[in-house]
Amino acid sequence: MRPLCLAEDGCVSWEAYRSHKDVARFVLVERWASRDHCGTHDSGAAIQDIYIPEIMPRIEREVHPSAPVVPV
Repeated sequence: MRPLCLAEDGCVSWEAYRSHKDVARFVLVERWASRDHCGTHDSGAAIQDIYIPEIMPRIEREVHPSAPVVPV
């Protein structure tokens, strides 16, 4: 999925991490130029052709839309 996501308009970065404590647990961090870009991503090939049919049936998913912490 990484190359497909990175090729999408507005994808700033895409990284996957595996837990040291639980090798079955992963964290996926995607950065998008805007919420609109992220929303468009849902209809792209990475999600429709790989994530939904191949990955979703195998995982428990928690989505946490986030923003950078701005120092005060």
